[in-house]
Amino acid sequence: MFCEGEASEPDYVNALKRLPHVRSNTSIDVEIDPDQGVPLTLVKRAVERSRDDEVDECWCVFDVEWPMNHPHLDQAIRLAAEHGIRLAISNPCFELWLILHFEDQTAFMDTSVAERRSRKLDGRDGKRIDAARYMAYRQLAAGRAALLTKRHERDGTVFPDDNPSSGMHELLAAIEPHSP
Repeated sequence: MFCEGEASEPDYVNALKRLPHVRSNTSIDVEIDPDQGVPLTLVKRAVERSRDDEVDECWCVFDVEWPMNHPHLDQAIRLAAEHGIRLAISNPCFELWLILHFEDQTAFMDTSVAERRSRKLDGRDGKRIDAARYMAYRQLAAGRAALLTKRHERDGTVFPDDNPSSGMHELLAAIEPHSP
């Protein structure tokens, strides 16, 4: 798994890895781009790693960012599709996924609003999260994210205009396929 962020995304995934049923069934290696790379860089690294016979599946976790999107998002998505790299994209940012653990979020939001809202909901000061606090609510967040996806499909809203949205529910389903 390749993460764009150095704090909240890896904190969250590492908390998932510590869950007893995940730890006993799944091996997850989290790699953070040392330069806090853009999505295309992450996907290129994942393509390289996916050639390793010991790797079953590669995921990239990254944001769209609003109001200024990451560069080359479409190219990163195409390259991932060509090489079977799975993506968990949050729009506008990972903090939306964190918000969904506590409440619905259906209105468009930019990155700074999402970050402020997320911090207010969990009381943290910076980017690091106490991810264990989120684990009990992950299925609620997954359900809310799936409803956002269905709403965008129904409305014909396509990437990158599918704000708010998060593909983290798909990553969660891959890690915990038998969860409710």
